[in-house]
This record gives sequence, C-alpha cells and structure tokens, in this order.
Amino acid sequence: MTVATWLEVLDETIGASVRHHRPDLAERLRAKRAQLLDPQLRVLVIGEANQGKSQLVNALVAAPVCAVGDDVTTLAPTIVRYAEKPSAARLLHDGTEAAPQRQAIPVDQATGRGGDPVTTEVRLPRKLLAAGLVLIDTPAIGNLHQLRAQNTFAALSGADAVLLASDATQELSPTELELLAQVRRLCPTIVLVLTKIDLAPRWRNVAERNREHLARAGVQVAVVPVSSALRLRAAQSDDTALNAESGFPELIERLRTDVLATASAPVARHNFATMTGTAIAELVGQLNKELAVRSDGTDSPAVAELRDIQQRMADLRRRSARWQTLLADEMADMMADLDYDLRDRTRKILREVDKAFDEADPARTWEQFEGWLADSLTEAAETNFSWLVERAWWIADKVSEIFPERQEVVPPSLIPADADMEPNDPEMPKLDKFSPGQRIFTGLRGSYGGVLMFGLITSLAGLPLINPISLGAGAVLGGKSIGEEGESRLKRRQAAAKSAAQRHVDDFFLRFSKDCKDASRRIQRGLRDHFTAVAEEIQQELADEAAAAQRAAQVEATRRERRNQELRQALAKLTALHGQIQGVAGALPAASKNPLGITA
Repeated sequence: MTVATWLEVLDETIGASVRHHRPDLAERLRAKRAQLLDPQLRVLVIGEANQGKSQLVNALVAAPVCAVGDDVTTLAPTIVRYAEKPSAARLLHDGTEAAPQRQAIPVDQATGRGGDPVTTEVRLPRKLLAAGLVLIDTPAIGNLHQLRAQNTFAALSGADAVLLASDATQELSPTELELLAQVRRLCPTIVLVLTKIDLAPRWRNVAERNREHLARAGVQVAVVPVSSALRLRAAQSDDTALNAESGFPELIERLRTDVLATASAPVARHNFATMTGTAIAELVGQLNKELAVRSDGTDSPAVAELRDIQQRMADLRRRSARWQTLLADEMADMMADLDYDLRDRTRKILREVDKAFDEADPARTWEQFEGWLADSLTEAAETNFSWLVERAWWIADKVSEIFPERQEVVPPSLIPADADMEPNDPEMPKLDKFSPGQRIFTGLRGSYGGVLMFGLITSLAGLPLINPISLGAGAVLGGKSIGEEGESRLKRRQAAAKSAAQRHVDDFFLRFSKDCKDASRRIQRGLRDHFTAVAEEIQQELADEAAAAQRAAQVEATRRERRNQELRQALAKLTALHGQIQGVAGALPAASKNPLGITA
C-alpha cells in the first residue's frame, strides 16, 4: 500500500480532530503527515540532566557537536544532519510560522555555552547521517510539567524514534519510567541507552534491573548499554576492539533495525497505527463521554425551565385560593374589630354624659354640651376610620406578600383616606323651666295645707283660723313645696337630656357603623378585583412562558436527538477509520530494504 493511502487515512483523522474540536490532535497529526512526506528520519535524544545525553550524540557522530558538562548545558535543541562539508548555524525564529533564518557560525562554536537559548544546526559528512538520519539533542528534562519538558513532548510528534539516555550508575528513576510511558504514547520506537558503563562496574546488574522495571511498567523498550568515552577514544585511535567494547555497534544495529526500519518495515506500520490509533482513541473517548452525559437522564435547560414554569403555575393556583381566603378572613376580622371599637368609644361617651348630667342642669349647659358631644363623636369617628384605613393597608400588604413576583403598589383609590364623620346636631329635649308664676302657684298650694292645719290647731286655743302661727307654718310648707318641685323638675330635665344624648349617640353609631361597613366592603371588593387581575396577569405570563419553554424544549429535544445521532454516526465513522488504519498498517510489506544504509 502506498504512502498516498497513509496520507489519505491521516487526512481523514485530522479532519475528524478538527470537527470534534481537538486542535492539539490535529496539530500532532499534521506533524506526522509532514514527517511522512519528509525522507529524513528524526531521532530525538532525551533524558534528565547529567545522564550523558549530549555526549551520546557526540559519540554517535564522533565529533564534539554538543556541549557537555556537569551542569545543565543543553539549553536549546542541537540538530545534527548530513552534509558533504562541515558547517554550523543558529536557527533564528522571528515569532511567525515562516522558516527560520540561518546565521552561520564556526563549527567549533556550535558547543558554545551562555547566551540566549537558540536552536543550533550542525552538518557533518558522516556515513551514519548520509542516508537521511537526523539526530536532535534536546534540553534536559527535570520536572515533567515544566515548559522545557512540554516543548520536548511537542517535538515528539515529529520524531521517528527516541533515544532515552540513562546513567548506568543507578537504576531508572520514577520520573524516567513516567517519561518512557508518556513518550511511548507519542512515539512507540524507543531505545533506552544505558550510558557511562565505563564508570559503573556493576552496570550489567543495573541493566537487568532496568529491564525488570520496564516489564513491570508494561513498557517494551530495548536496553543498550554504551560508553561514549570509549567510543570517542576508539574513534580517535581507530581501535575496533575498543569500539566493540563501547557498545555502540549494538546501538547502531538497533538504529538500523528499530529506527531506519520505520520507513518501510513492519515497525512503520506499528508507528503509524499507534500514532493515529491513539488520536482516534482520544476522539472516541471524548465522544463517548459526551454521549454518556447526554444519555444520563439529566433534563436539558429547556426541559428544566419548562418544569420550573409548571411548578410555578401549580404554586400560583395554590396561592390563589390562599389569598382569597386570607382577604375574606382578615376583612371579616377587621369589620368586627371596628364595630367593637366604635361601640366601646360611644359607650365611654355615654358614661361621660351620665356623669355630667348627674350634676349639671341641662337647661343651663345644653349648648355647651352639644359642642362637647359633637367633638367627642367626631374624634371617635376619626380614630375609628383611621384604624380602618391603616388596617386595610396592612391587609393589602399582607395579601401582596403572596405575590412576590409583583411588587406594584396597591392603587390608593381602593382605600379611601377620609369619610363623612360630622355628626348631626342632637335634638334638644323638652326642658320644663320653673317659672315665677309656677313657683307662686306651687308655693300657694303647699302653704294652703299648712295654714289650714295649724289654723285649726290654734283655734282650739281661742285663736282665729288665720293667725301668725298658721301663716308662718303656711310659709314654711310653701317654701318646702317650691324646693321639692324644683328638684323634681331638675331630675326630669337631666333624664330627658340623657335620653336625648343616648338616642343621638345610638343614631350616630348606627349611621357611622353602616358607613364603615360599606367602606370595608368596597375596599374588600376593590382588593379582590385588584389581586384577581394580578393573579390572572401572572397566570397569563406563566402560560406564555410555558408555551415558549415547550417550544424551546421541543427544539432542544430535536437538537439533542440530532446531536446524539451525529455522535453515533461519528463514532461509527471513527470505528471504521480505526479499522481502516489497522488494515493499512497490516497491508504494508512485511520487510523492506534499508534505504539509508547505516552500518556499524
């Protein structure tokens, strides 16, 4: 199967990544696509600090192209590729996607330290590089979450193979094991290079334990022990035995079988299937997660809103019955309280009337009494009606609390601020005055009996019927009759005044009580009509909202079902694409010729 088929499958995977909003996967796959079109094979050399990573590159090309030292010396990548003549350049980026500018430098300055971290490219006439192999020395990795490590991971998407350098003086660290696991997901062709075996007499034990660590971690990686120092010394002295002892012939053989074979051998199928399969697995996981969320029974926002509106409508129906009962009960209590209050106030006035007329003569104080009675009744009426108005507003506010969604003020016209509280003038009772003529007549009638009685008694003594004694007795009895008659007439006048005041207060109570009850009923009807209109308005608004929410829920359900169908179709396409990838990988030739011709 041709590379065109690879590119076609890769383009479909890139398109799926873009459609499902995964630009990171699309960018990684684009790098893989560019790699397929590039005949060069990029080998990234990675590792932690002081693991012999840069010296490993120097030993592979038998030249000091990378800086080495005890501190972190590799600040920017160093790219080593083939050229007929040695040359070096700094690759300067201007911040755009344009190709970097090459700034030529002497080859012996390629390993210079300090200055800004700029990518350096070194070209050497080496047989190892002649077929297109490119070695890339990367900055040391410490914390996997540091920016330096993230940049290295980003470069892995364009790598054909990875050499992980690890010091033979100690076993693999947890960070290195985690690094291998992450690298394998991005580039499955990995060789663990155990460096500095010349400094570790027990390096074979370390190599064996490292293989055990890798097996437990489920990472299948070849382990190749090497000594860069022996390799460089062998290159200087052209010592074949020393070169064999350095372990580099085995490493180069690994590059031939595991790295260079990626261009046309089954390893290429494995790399291609791993790269694209990982991307599709991430997309499938993303789509399955979204489909699971959509199928978990959770209501959509539109359905939740519709349920909320329906609940509010049911609550409004309950509140409608409650506010009507509340209004009727409170108004009935108010009218009963007002009637009692008015009756109590008028009774107090009548007690004051009785107290006043028990001592005063209505004939003399009636005019003054009329003014006091009018003022007292007016004050009682004003207080009673003010309480009616205050209580009515309190009832209106209490009913309004049942409609928190409506805070409009109750129209003032529903509750009158005043009423006709002026009492009529009391009807003046008939008050009989004790005139002088009546006094004389009463006196004569009372003295007649005295003169006659005492005249007869004194006649026995030989005195005439009318004598000084009988006249004196008549005068005393006449005065007594005048006094008793005056007292009797005063009592009748006081009783008449009290009766007149009683009738007047009763008439006022009946009239004003009727006015208050009429006002209360008018207020009740006004509040009833007002809150009925408010309830109907809220009901209509909720009905409109429910209709709109129902339409939105239907649209959302349609959109949700359409999206679910799209997800299922997308999953089916991704599944088919994954099968196509496996078919492409399995259809490639089982073996191929090594076009790069790398030898030890």
